[in-house]
Formats: sequence, structure tokens, C-alpha cells
Amino acid sequence: MDQDVLFFFEKSPGALSLYQALEEKLQAALPDMTLKVGKSQISFYLRHQFGCASLLAVRRKKDLPSPYLTVTFGLAYPVEHPRIAVKTEPYPNRWTHHVVIGSPEDMDEELLAWLKEAAQFANSKR
Repeated sequence: MDQDVLFFFEKSPGALSLYQALEEKLQAALPDMTLKVGKSQISFYLRHQFGCASLLAVRRKKDLPSPYLTVTFGLAYPVEHPRIAVKTEPYPNRWTHHVVIGSPEDMDEELLAWLKEAAQFANSKR
């Protein structure tokens, strides 16, 4: 495990196993994916950034699982689904979605499909 990733989860060590499950599934689905660890998020890239994992609280703290991880991805349209905690349109036809993960089982085919579609969407840009 990368030292930067370990440092990222230093204040929320319980979320590290959630992140590891997500990264493992993403690497299997998108073997060319690279990561960039920042102060507030771990970004996922192919040619362009297509998503990220963070400890962003997109719900009231009392409504969040413990531990939790927020997975964010962008698509050209809004996804209407109960798993989407928040969605915004920061630019025309660019929808940012936030999904709260509370267990490794939450990293399922549905979430991976959204992330793979987000990777295709990001790579379609110039």
C-alpha cells in the first residue's frame, strides 16, 4: 500500500479497508488506471480524471455509516437512484454524483458500472 494512501486515511483508519476494496475492483476492471493522492481526495485517472474517493460528508454525520467512504464520478446525465446521495451539474451536461460506501459489499457491479461509464465519459473529452 502506498504511503500517501496510508497517510490519507490516518485520521479515519476504518475507511482504509473500504478504499482498498474499491481500488482492487477498479484496478481489475480498469488495469490502466492511475491514482493521484491529494489532501482531500484520491483521484482516479485513465487519460483524464473520471472519479475519486474521499471522506467528504455528503450527508449529515448522524446519517453516515461508520466507517464510510464517498465515491464520486461524473457522467453526461443525472443518475436517478437511491444510492446517489448528492448530484450536481457544475457544467452543462456534466453531472457529478456522490455515493456513500459503508461496507466492501457496496463496491458492487452497479457502482463499478457507473465508474467504468464515467471513465469512458472522461476519455471522450479532448
